[in-house]
Amino acid sequence: MLDSVNHIIDESLITSLSPEQAWHYRIFPIKQMGEILALGIDENSNDHNIEEELEMILGMPVKIERVKTELVNQFLEKHYNNSRSDSRSQNNFYTGNPDDFLQHLIKEARALKSSDIHIESYEEFCRVRIRIDGMLLQRYLLQKEQYPALINKIKIIAHLDIAEKRLPQDGRILFENDSSKIDIRVSVIPTLYGEKVVLRLLSNDATKIDLSSIGLTQVDMANYLEGIKRPNGIVLICGPTGSGKTTTLYATLKLLNKDSRNILTIEDPIEYTLEGINQVQLKDSIGLTFAAALRTFLRQDPDIIMVGEIRDSETADMAIRAALTGHLVLSTIHTNSAWGIISRLIDMGVPPFLIANTLNTAAAQRLIRVLCPNCKRKEVFAKSLYPPKFKAPKELEFHYVPVGCSKCHNTGYKGRKAIFEVIAIDEELAFEIKNANYKVDGLLKERNIKTLSENAFEIFQNGDTSIDEIYPILVN
Repeated sequence: MLDSVNHIIDESLITSLSPEQAWHYRIFPIKQMGEILALGIDENSNDHNIEEELEMILGMPVKIERVKTELVNQFLEKHYNNSRSDSRSQNNFYTGNPDDFLQHLIKEARALKSSDIHIESYEEFCRVRIRIDGMLLQRYLLQKEQYPALINKIKIIAHLDIAEKRLPQDGRILFENDSSKIDIRVSVIPTLYGEKVVLRLLSNDATKIDLSSIGLTQVDMANYLEGIKRPNGIVLICGPTGSGKTTTLYATLKLLNKDSRNILTIEDPIEYTLEGINQVQLKDSIGLTFAAALRTFLRQDPDIIMVGEIRDSETADMAIRAALTGHLVLSTIHTNSAWGIISRLIDMGVPPFLIANTLNTAAAQRLIRVLCPNCKRKEVFAKSLYPPKFKAPKELEFHYVPVGCSKCHNTGYKGRKAIFEVIAIDEELAFEIKNANYKVDGLLKERNIKTLSENAFEIFQNGDTSIDEIYPILVN
């Protein structure tokens, strides 16, 4: 471990790090060794993946050397003093090269496993926020004069009209970073003080998606597999936007993908590419809707069809027709619970007897943030923290609360976990649907089907998440 740095520091390397990076990771450059950048890091940093993350952000191999905390503080105060507010106070004006900012931002967001980048303009400043684990975190502030050039650069790369500032525009960027490719969807809208841009980062790498590792319990997995093993019928997953429904569908397609099957998908957008599957991008502007694609798919001799979302009665009608004619249909739908899918389909005009005859599996899904193991704190639990009228299945003496540290970007949470509610529609449940009897709590308990609320409480009880994180699920 280095206990003195001033005599070995190559100060010409100071600009190789932005002040934001230096303060956030508590690092500084020591020397350049060929293509490798040697970095000093606070001795108290215990992030074992820091080298890999920094290599992605900086675009070069790095070597880490431990340095005493007081020396790190001295060096950062001396050379990166303008950004003492650092990323934890979330008030960093970007001071690096403006021409490289977009590339730097995308690399950084990718390294931090961000799903979206928000670039926004206000009266006196502009800001950049990134979405990590479902929550938006402010990352940078920009000077007003930097903003127009950045927006124009994004528009040019996304093949958008830089002269059009009055209407929303949508585009796409294929960003290549070393051996990986990132498909970025670009959305631009006019606001009071300038255009707002949202970049959605979509990974084309589906190799890590696996149905066995997405969070299904043993009972839920058995019920889900029962539905997708059938040669025909519908499997529907419900949940709000950003709850992981599409990832579950991709994991399902990956499992079902065989040379002997013809699989077709209609998606908006195509988030992953799967070899051996025919994927179609929805284009409402030219009439290529979910319903229109489904109608055409039936003439393509399909075995399995995946529809990104059932949004309207026409799509629901076509999905039912496809299931009735011997195809397995996978899709998503917006409603609050697995059993609520039934009433949602009825609201769309699907007769109960057709639902009973075609629905294989009804599933609900949510994503909840997991407490950061580095900083979570144990506290005495008070029943008043529960939602009104909520009856806890078990009394708790203690619970864990988020605190915030450098490991979790000061949010108190690190990573997310999916929870499910999966109902396999058997003959008895189909009979109840056909007869419009929707009070089936007793039948579901007989089948050991846990609700979203019960699964969320179990994760809370184990100390993996907070009461605030599961509160919205307990209310429902």
